[in-house]
This record gives sequence, C-alpha cells and structure tokens, in this order.
Amino acid sequence: MIPSRELFESSPDWLAHTLANATADLPKVSATLPDGTHIIRKAVGVLQLTPPPDRANPNQEALIVSAGIHGNETAPIEILNALLSELVNGEWPLACPLLLIMGNPPAMVAGERFLDVNLNRLFNGTHGKPEYDGLPEADRARFLEEVCRQFAMEHPQALSHYDLHTAIRPSQREKFALYPFVEGRQVPEAQCDFLLEAEVGTLLLQHKAGTTFSSFTSFVLNAESFTVELGKVHPFGMNDLTRFEGVKNALRRRFCGEPTPAKQPPFDHLTVFEVVYEILNTAKNFQFHIPDDVANFTEYAPDTVIWEDDDTCYRVGSIPEAIVFPNRDVPVGQRVGLLIRPR
Repeated sequence: MIPSRELFESSPDWLAHTLANATADLPKVSATLPDGTHIIRKAVGVLQLTPPPDRANPNQEALIVSAGIHGNETAPIEILNALLSELVNGEWPLACPLLLIMGNPPAMVAGERFLDVNLNRLFNGTHGKPEYDGLPEADRARFLEEVCRQFAMEHPQALSHYDLHTAIRPSQREKFALYPFVEGRQVPEAQCDFLLEAEVGTLLLQHKAGTTFSSFTSFVLNAESFTVELGKVHPFGMNDLTRFEGVKNALRRRFCGEPTPAKQPPFDHLTVFEVVYEILNTAKNFQFHIPDDVANFTEYAPDTVIWEDDDTCYRVGSIPEAIVFPNRDVPVGQRVGLLIRPR
C-alpha cells in the first residue's frame, strides 16, 4: 500500500486528513517509506517520524515542530504539511527523529483561534485545573504533553522544539521568537543561527515560567524551545507562502541533518528584547489603555499609563517600553500583553 494511504486514507495529504477527522478518535497506525523512514500517526494531527537505523544523524538531535495550537494561524500549518508531503514523495531524506504536531484540529476546521479555551495557556499542567475539566482543549493539552514526554524519553539526543504561530495583529517586526524562561539558561548560539536562517531577526527573552506549549517542553523536557511568530493571521489558502520560504528552508535543512549555512545580511544578527512586565486581567475594574489596533512592538514613552484597576496604575518607567500581544479580550487572570525593552 502507498504509505500516504496507510496514514491518511482517502485524503490527499496530512492537512486534508486532519481537517476531515478533526474530532475523530482514530487508531494509531504506521507506515514505512520506500527509503526505510518509519512514520507513526499517533492521533489526528500528530506524526512521529524515525529515519532508518543505518542513516546518520549528523546534528545528533531530535526535533518537535508544532503549528495550529491556535486554529486560525494557518500559514505554519501549511508549511508543515508541505514539508511532510515532500518527505513522503521522496524528495529528501529524513536524518533525525521528528515529531510533527497540528495542535488544535477542531479550531482549525472552525477557523477560530480556539473553541472553549486558549490551548496555549493550558500547558505545564494547567489543563488539570477544575475549571477546565472535560474541555476538549484541556484533554488535547494533556495528550500533547504525554506525546512529547514519550518522544523525549525515546530519543535522548539534544531536543529542540519550535512552536510556529502567526499573530492576530500587525507587527513592526514581522517575524520574532520568544525564548521561555528557565532559571540559569542562556540561548545557545546555534539556536540563534537557526532563527536567523529562518529569517527571524528578533528574539524576546521571557522573564518567568509560563503555561505555553514551548514553556512546557523547555521546563519539563529540557528542550531548547521557542515560540516563533511568523507574520499575520490569514485563512487557509490566503497566505503568501513566499514570505515563509526562510523558515521552510531552515526546517528542511534541519530535517535533512545538513550543517548551518553562513549568516547573510540582513539576517546576520539578532535584535534581542527582554520582557519586563506581564499585564494580567485583574478583574478589579481593569482598564487597558492601549488601542485595539496597535501593532506589536509599538513603543510608549516614560510615564505613559498602560493599565489600571482599583488598586494599581501601571506607568512606563524611566526607559521607554514596547508592547507585544496586546489583547484586552482575555479571561480574568490571563495575559493582556507583554511589555518589553531592548536588552
């Protein structure tokens, strides 16, 4: 049987199969490509790939790449689907163990960021809180944590995780990455080189542990993990995929085990910011003074009032601060935005 038929039945590719079976509880199936690469469909939207045992893994690594944790962020999903199709069609050989994830298939079908609760706020065990009991997105977070744990145990090589997103608002810096906080950890130079190869020129250093997918893999699995923002949200089929060639080529190169190419201008250095403050919805007559249409990385001058409630009035300090991910429409206790400064 053709390997893609074993994995995706009558669907033409992985994405089509995932959308067609978004809520199905499918059995685990596996297939072997003609070159010996083994693929296991662990669940809808989750594939584990292992190269043949006699193939070298020059970079001595294992990779997790996820997209669609927010269902309306479609460009990274289309990128992963295209790369998987290339591999299945025999266009290049896989050199390293690889876990590919389409995170929230029901939200992908609906064209929504999420259905009941933001999946990217449910990791590091948050899915177990009573208020999330029985919600499908909490079950999905629990399942994805377990799949990643098993993958890390099976493959003790250096582990990296890239969680690919697009933003719901415009950005003064189109592509940027966030590095989750782990006490004492510094960003490896090789990871910086990969981001630049992917045409991601900006890096944000987070200041405390979080509940995102990349925070889980970095904190619990000791992976070098990044949330990677690649541009603006568009529906399926409406993305200009030429704007994503950098990340697509960089991922393909990693999958094949090839060495990192020399840095080329303008992507020959990273601009680094650090998070200085996380704004949370306090529910105490919370007022957020940032316009709904403001772009990521918009800078605010000293003494600007950013938010206030019954107890607190937050003003920018003596050094200007910029905002990323501003979103007033979040539940109580969740993030309304991050304030950052150049490092």
